[in-house]
Amino acid sequence: MRDELSDIFGTFVPEPSHEDPVRRAQIQMKRPLPKKFYENVSVEADGDSFAVKLDGRPVKTPARNTLLLPTTPLAELVAVEWRAQRDVIDPATMPVTRLANTAIDAVAEQVDMVAAEILRFAGTDMIFYRADTPQELVERQNLSWNPLLDWAAETLGARFILAVGVMHQEQPEAAIAAFEKALARHRDPFALSALHVMTTLTGSALIGLALAEGRISLEEAWSLAHLDEDWTDEHWGIDAEAAHRRAKRFEEMAAAYGVFSARRG
Repeated sequence: MRDELSDIFGTFVPEPSHEDPVRRAQIQMKRPLPKKFYENVSVEADGDSFAVKLDGRPVKTPARNTLLLPTTPLAELVAVEWRAQRDVIDPATMPVTRLANTAIDAVAEQVDMVAAEILRFAGTDMIFYRADTPQELVERQNLSWNPLLDWAAETLGARFILAVGVMHQEQPEAAIAAFEKALARHRDPFALSALHVMTTLTGSALIGLALAEGRISLEEAWSLAHLDEDWTDEHWGIDAEAAHRRAKRFEEMAAAYGVFSARRG
């Protein structure tokens, strides 16, 4: 019998199969899902880490590493996903497990590269680029986003420059360096994996870091990231398909924030 615990995510869901969670789910729906083959899910200490076990056998990552989590709360989040599986095992419903796999198999070996990618977002952050019209949107952006810029300046020492429109605005080296110093507080693989997801889903390294640092809540972060979209919806109506994609992305966002929070115990 093949090793189900190492093949499920590697064979059935190549990671990353697609950056869009909706498209990823569609791809996964075309793949045959493995039948559930275990009864009991447990969390057990393994040295300084914690393993999730299915009928006493440790879960493996796609690279066949043992899925070891740094804290009990994070291991329990993974265990909850495995317990929730019914007749088949559907990786599309297991975002915490997928993110933990990524942290172990990929990010642990590329910490500098992942941190650098987040830092690149900080150089072209979404909230630095403002509308010039209509005035209602301009005021809403200022009211919602400026407090984050004030926080970055006062708490991180990072003073960024705003731009109107989409023309690139080079940011001061001192601001980028200050942001990098703050990011260095979160350089473990699980934290960086979660921060990378939160940054890419919001389009803002500043929103992601503010959430990580406890400056804003998960719901506030999601609202700030979709300010322009919400304004458009208010004036032109909601697109059902876009709303569905946004809901799926929020599930990924919530999972990433859960990983970030739980990895601290």
